[in-house]
Amino acid sequence: MLKLGLDGFLVPLSDEHQGEFIATRSQRLAWLTGFGGSAGIAIVMADNAAIFVDGRYTLQVNEQVDTNVFVPQHLAETPPDKWLQNTAQLGGKIGFDPWLHTPTGINKFYEACAAVGAELIPVSENQVDAVWLDQPPRPLGPVFAHPESFAGQTSPEKRRLIIDCLVATGTDVAVITAPESIAWLLNIRGCDVSNSPLALSYAVIEATGYVDWYIDPRKVLGPAQQALDKHVKVIPPDRFEERLTAIGRAGQTVRIDTLTVPEAVRLCLAAAGADIIMDTDPCRLPKAKKNQTEISGMRNAHIRDGVALTSFLAWLSAEAPKGNVSEISAATKLLEFRATGEYFRGLSFETISGSGPNGAIVHYRVTTDTDRNLQPGDLYLVDSGAQYLDGTTDVTRTIFIKGTDNVPEEVREHFTRVLKGHIAIANAKFPVGTNGGQIDAIARLALWEIGLDYDHGTGHGVGSYLCVHEGPQRISKMSDRVSLEPGMVLSNEPGYYKEGAYGIRIENLVVVKEVDELDADTERNMMCFETITLAPIDRTLIYVNLLSDDERKWLNDYHVQVRDTLSPLVTADVRAWLKDVTGPI
Repeated sequence: MLKLGLDGFLVPLSDEHQGEFIATRSQRLAWLTGFGGSAGIAIVMADNAAIFVDGRYTLQVNEQVDTNVFVPQHLAETPPDKWLQNTAQLGGKIGFDPWLHTPTGINKFYEACAAVGAELIPVSENQVDAVWLDQPPRPLGPVFAHPESFAGQTSPEKRRLIIDCLVATGTDVAVITAPESIAWLLNIRGCDVSNSPLALSYAVIEATGYVDWYIDPRKVLGPAQQALDKHVKVIPPDRFEERLTAIGRAGQTVRIDTLTVPEAVRLCLAAAGADIIMDTDPCRLPKAKKNQTEISGMRNAHIRDGVALTSFLAWLSAEAPKGNVSEISAATKLLEFRATGEYFRGLSFETISGSGPNGAIVHYRVTTDTDRNLQPGDLYLVDSGAQYLDGTTDVTRTIFIKGTDNVPEEVREHFTRVLKGHIAIANAKFPVGTNGGQIDAIARLALWEIGLDYDHGTGHGVGSYLCVHEGPQRISKMSDRVSLEPGMVLSNEPGYYKEGAYGIRIENLVVVKEVDELDADTERNMMCFETITLAPIDRTLIYVNLLSDDERKWLNDYHVQVRDTLSPLVTADVRAWLKDVTGPI
């Protein structure tokens, strides 16, 4: 920093593609601070530093980070741009790597610096890279074709959708930097990052139909290369900036998504004189609206996943009360059950396996230092998911580890109120055009009645053998105006977390669909959710008197579906256990 005359530097948890899961090489925030969560940013000044995390990580950050060096800040209470505005000095120079920030994300830091007479400066050398002497190399995982039997559409058919969009808006080219969009568009998958089948790359798609794909050619061999048609050209990524400059010099109209592209892309295009249109990634919405092949695949994947999770829960019910099952061994056992499933390709995220107070850490990641044995009387929260060739899963169950003591009344009430919120979403009917922000509150009402809430969204989008967190669809207090449309897959996961004691979350995945039968006096077309996750919900935690007749009916009907679907597919002992735990209440 001193060499460059900088007074501060921004260290986000991101890579050049703004992905959730990033390669080891890009784990700069973790290397610098020790923080292992999935979202955060640090600001390093000459004399002090701060790390900013959201409500999911307020406990975790204090456990992992030297708070004498990096002072933890809550993102909502002390936004990093406001902290910088209060910390930067007149004439100060704050550096950032423009490949690690989006135009939308970095704009608030530009404004914060300008407000106090400081300057925000893009730098070509990342300051963490300059001191990270054993930084891993860039990933070089092979690319493989994703067949139409799973994708439901050919790549040319998908490209036609994007081309039509560009032509309709008078746009010459679109720059796409999100690997999941490129994976969807070209019907390819990769293995450059953990948990998501992505190949890190960039793409430029022209209104003429041609795609320049900027990826290391060593990744695209054999069947993957043969699956590409003549309209797709593989180009080394070090020529990407050259192409951006050429777009600008040609005076072309170029579409970029300022929520996903790096600021470096915007700066390069602007310097070259491009006519920039700031709009959403054109692949984002069609990717989110799954076709019938993808929806069928998701259903099938959830059946196999339900077999694995139910077999695990049966095993857990027998073994955990003995006190010999740890958080790590439980997660390992669950992986063993999943790994036997057809089309299994790995986890969709690292399993959250938290017992007792660890379950209160929303995105807890067990380590050998934090691992604890599940004890009778504990609440055990397990949030897990898998990647299959035909779908992606994400499911959470909260389990009471049986012993001599009964479930405390407080726990039963809190669990039941979370369940009421879950059922409210599962049963929701809403008019066409409704967005997730408009229905988020119904998942919280039962908790709000007694002054409780949770600091995360109620639902996120899920990809089809892609990212477990997918936009633009979501159910959240912070949801934008993106309507929920048929084919979108979302999670339904209200929760409650008592610090130092326990955590509760119940999560199923749902598919948005049209209501099959409307009443004669219905004035508007209506939408609803189809639950596709299949696994029993722990009835011992339910305070039945808190449930309405309709809520009890939903739970009983759901358990009948789980039992009828999974029983023919599990072993005899699991079948007997499943019959016992899915009886009516």
